[in-house]
Amino acid sequence: MGIRGLMSFVEDHSNEFFTDLKLRDTKIVIDGYALFHRLSFNSNLELRYGGDYDSFADVVQNFFESLFACNICPYVVLDGGCDISDKKLTTLKDRAREKIQMAHSLSVGGSGYVCPLLIREVFIQVLIKLQVCFVQCFSEADRDIMTLANHWNCPVLSSDSDFCIFDLKTGFCPLNSFQWRNINTIKGTQNYIPAKCFSLDAFCHHFSNMNKALLPLFAVLCGNDHINLPIMETFLSKARLPLGATSSKGRRHHRILGLLNWLSHFTNPTEALDNVLKYLPKKDRENVKELLCCSMEEYQQSRVKLQDFFQCGTYACPDALNLGLPEWVLVALAKGQLSPFISDALVLRRTILHTQVENMQQPNAHRISQPIRQIIYGLLLNASPHLDKTPRNALPPQPLAFSEMERINKNIKTSIIDAVELAKDHSDLSKLTELSLRRRQMLLLETLKVKQTILEPIPASLKLPVAVSCYWLQHTETKTKLHHLQSLLLAMLVGPLTAIINSPGKEELQEDGAKMLYAEFQRVKVQTRLGTRLDLDTAHIFCQWQSCLQMGMYLNQLLSTPLPEPDLTRPSAFNTLNEDIWRHTKYGGTLYISRLYSGSLVHGLCQQLLASTSVESLLSMCPEAKQLYEHLFNATRSYAPIEIFLPKGKSNSKKKRQKKQNTSCSKNRGRTTAHTKCWYKGNNRFGLLMVENLEEHSEASDLE
Repeated sequence: MGIRGLMSFVEDHSNEFFTDLKLRDTKIVIDGYALFHRLSFNSNLELRYGGDYDSFADVVQNFFESLFACNICPYVVLDGGCDISDKKLTTLKDRAREKIQMAHSLSVGGSGYVCPLLIREVFIQVLIKLQVCFVQCFSEADRDIMTLANHWNCPVLSSDSDFCIFDLKTGFCPLNSFQWRNINTIKGTQNYIPAKCFSLDAFCHHFSNMNKALLPLFAVLCGNDHINLPIMETFLSKARLPLGATSSKGRRHHRILGLLNWLSHFTNPTEALDNVLKYLPKKDRENVKELLCCSMEEYQQSRVKLQDFFQCGTYACPDALNLGLPEWVLVALAKGQLSPFISDALVLRRTILHTQVENMQQPNAHRISQPIRQIIYGLLLNASPHLDKTPRNALPPQPLAFSEMERINKNIKTSIIDAVELAKDHSDLSKLTELSLRRRQMLLLETLKVKQTILEPIPASLKLPVAVSCYWLQHTETKTKLHHLQSLLLAMLVGPLTAIINSPGKEELQEDGAKMLYAEFQRVKVQTRLGTRLDLDTAHIFCQWQSCLQMGMYLNQLLSTPLPEPDLTRPSAFNTLNEDIWRHTKYGGTLYISRLYSGSLVHGLCQQLLASTSVESLLSMCPEAKQLYEHLFNATRSYAPIEIFLPKGKSNSKKKRQKKQNTSCSKNRGRTTAHTKCWYKGNNRFGLLMVENLEEHSEASDLE
């Protein structure tokens, strides 16, 4: 983020540029993007298995509880979609390539930092649960953060070096020196968090009392996320700045030091810029001047007044308003009810599909969810006439086309995807919320290819994940096996187990069974983290499931949640036979975390089920968990390919038999069904649920 090398440079001069703070009794404006990355990467969380979202949610909650304990009132500001000018496209592509390399490193047992796919959604849900004020900006948030902090005279918390350039009245606290895990006390009563605050005055004083107004020019000459002109190397070489270090970090630091010393000789940006241009060919000067001046504007006050949103609930962004987007869309984006993925698709007709820790030899995991995205694009086609006049670098000429930046092997590629043309009453985005709940739900379930009746016995908060799982199972390219499905469904039980354990009035026997099963799941999770080798094929299959869940959630949000939003941060409510047995509970003020998907647990359960453990033996200790599992399994089984229910080795032989004559084939199918029935009885009681389905399949095949 920001100016590469600047943060480590100022930290190397910590005693000169930073002051110690005892932070308490104050507002603080938090860079949400920087925070959830910091908490994800610096909390000893497992990153190989697609996200231990329960553990991450615990860390986020602990962070904000530390702030509350010190009477610090946080206001979280999140980045939105890409800027309408698309000026960061080159930077985005570079970061996407870096992320692919890190994901590959993690997949083969190396190191790397890749945020799990749904980390942003989990972060927002925790903010909502804890009633932390937050806003999602229409595009990049840095200027809005600076403007809000100056309005309230409070510090900014971030890890973005751009905040060393902004003229902040109360300063900038870097996340890596913000000791929220180490609360101290003054006189035994007043809690505070030890922190360091960057002093712009001290920074400029160090460089001959440099004019602060020169720093935006320094940032763009050094190269930031918005500008990185190759021609500036001409200036840097001719100006004879000290660049002669061998290491990458050393070279950057020498460049930073040289630029700051050089700029300190000028009284204002105009004088300095004129001197920069003297080193460039005359034919390039005007264009370069225009680009540099435009980039320097990024460090000026924003016209967006976020205080109005936090105080009155109104968000007015001139760039967004000029596009003529429907009011409900702008409100939903500001409240985080729609993802930046939606605004990118709306404004640029280009989206970014983030790489996961997956099998790089296979097509990227997002391919499976492409049909869902095509419906999303279809809903966004006719959002506003103003968008047709907006220049888009990535927009193809076809009227129905959207572009997707995706992984191909270990590189990135932009693919052109056609939107699905929808019925007339679905084609006007401004009136989408006026459709009846039934119509919106029908469109969602038709996209996922799931019948509504299948979901009737399912708890409300699990309806969308189960529907998404049915969609995922129908795609044979996922190569899903029975133990993959079983592991996912078992992991969905952990939240309800927590509810049983902490629900008042439960019989001791029920509570003990839930505790035993919960403890077993935790043991599996810990054991997986202790060095289990990543199964790449299994990882890829679960990455495909997460992609389906992500896009299913985005479509559900765009349709104003015809199905309840899957709650990634608390126990699921289970309602069966009109009895609320799975109650939402809190115990001792602690927010209990739902394990809708815990990567370490799901991968560990896969290993257990492949080895010797059966679902029946796992669930025998807790009848209520078994009952919920049966509902989940019944809902998904009819959408699964028949092969996943065959015993090991039978699937391939079945395919060979299908090449024989029809009469012989019919007999063999019947024999397969009989063998399968016996295997289910000996291995897994819940497999018996599929026997009837298998027999029906055999009979249908005989009639063909």
